[in-house]
Amino acid sequence: MFMDVPTGGSVPSTKWGWRYLAWAGVPLLAGLLLARYAGPGVPAAARRAEAVVGSDWAHHLASPLGLFLLQLLVLLLVAKGAGALLKRFGQPAVIGEMAAGLMMGPLLLGSLLPQVHGALFPAASLGPLGMLSQLGVLMFLLVAGAELDLGALRGRRRFAFTVSHAGIAVPFVLGVVLAIWLYPQHGPQGVSFTAFALFVGISMSITAFPVLLRILADRGITHTSLGQTAIACAALGDATAWCLLALIVAAAQATGWLPASLNLLCVVAFIALMLGLVKPWFARQAIAPGREGRWLLGILLLSLASALVTEVLGIHALFGAFAAGVAVSSNAQLRQLLVARVEPFAVTLLLPLFFAMTGLRMRADALQGSDILLCVVVIAVATVGKLLGTWSAARSTGMASREAWRLGALMNTRGLMELIVLNLGYELGLLGDRLFAVLVIMALVTTAMTGPLLNLIERRKA
Repeated sequence: MFMDVPTGGSVPSTKWGWRYLAWAGVPLLAGLLLARYAGPGVPAAARRAEAVVGSDWAHHLASPLGLFLLQLLVLLLVAKGAGALLKRFGQPAVIGEMAAGLMMGPLLLGSLLPQVHGALFPAASLGPLGMLSQLGVLMFLLVAGAELDLGALRGRRRFAFTVSHAGIAVPFVLGVVLAIWLYPQHGPQGVSFTAFALFVGISMSITAFPVLLRILADRGITHTSLGQTAIACAALGDATAWCLLALIVAAAQATGWLPASLNLLCVVAFIALMLGLVKPWFARQAIAPGREGRWLLGILLLSLASALVTEVLGIHALFGAFAAGVAVSSNAQLRQLLVARVEPFAVTLLLPLFFAMTGLRMRADALQGSDILLCVVVIAVATVGKLLGTWSAARSTGMASREAWRLGALMNTRGLMELIVLNLGYELGLLGDRLFAVLVIMALVTTAMTGPLLNLIERRKA
């Protein structure tokens, strides 16, 4: 609404707004008509002026800031639109956002509209985009770690320990067996079979704890016995899987047994420090009213410092941010502060950039016709491993068969956490282009099948 302008009388602001638009628009329209029809020389001058203005706009759009803002705008619109569309079909919005990120890469957009893709995502512009997406993942893992309230496992620890570790062990072993078949054709040059097999195994074992929470909330079963059991198993399983992944990365990054042993000792010492000293210290703190901002700044500084430490240790910055979140999880006030202040910004603005970078990492020829069979095999191994591992352990503790199958279907959710693991393996050179693309598709499919698989199990009679 336009502000009132002092005149001889009182003029309502809305009326003044319309008058201003009329007074400004009529001369502008008259000028345009005059330029178009007022003489033989004027149209040529108008075209030259238009060319100058157009080139000037194009110059500003091609600047680093202009291009970055355009990329951000396009990625957010596509991601949120795809998320809203998938939500209408009963899927979590994050699946649509993940798929949208892949669609914007060379695999789809680059194949269908190569000129548009090249103009929108030139190679020189991907560096800043990638760094900002990494910051988004760091903030997301900080919140994900804070949501791992391991103290809430009281009364469920034995069950959660048994089921979650069986849900890790079985797909891990199957992944290592699968790596024997994959390594001759998909093992990157210079990567040992041991490092390759361990990483494939851990990539089969991940459960996406944050996505699982959203699936439970969407289905209204968060506070049921099954929902609480799934949360406990996923929380403990995620913590264990990330510790194993840190050890695997530390060993894979080192050259020789002595550096590998040193890296592993440093990782163990860092985890012991965060869990043994930092986490109990946070548990004793209380936030005074009005000091939330200082605590938030302190936590962010801790997460960045922890990320820097783990990056220097050679196990990637992501683990430091996650460990900082786990340390904060012992304090309910700080956990709620992070969820309220940090998660919306990271999830809404920064994570779509990470999805886009995942898609942009894929080459247009990453998938071939023969890889369809490979996709089916990888998806089958990942799904069977999670289902059988979780079901067998749950049944051994006395859980009903149908509930055990439902729990297995929930544990098969991989989502964003799997993409983070796969991007880490790709950056470290543990995965080639084709296998990276296949595993990303596996992450999407196993997450998307959670809802339909649950519906199928629930329709069966007990």
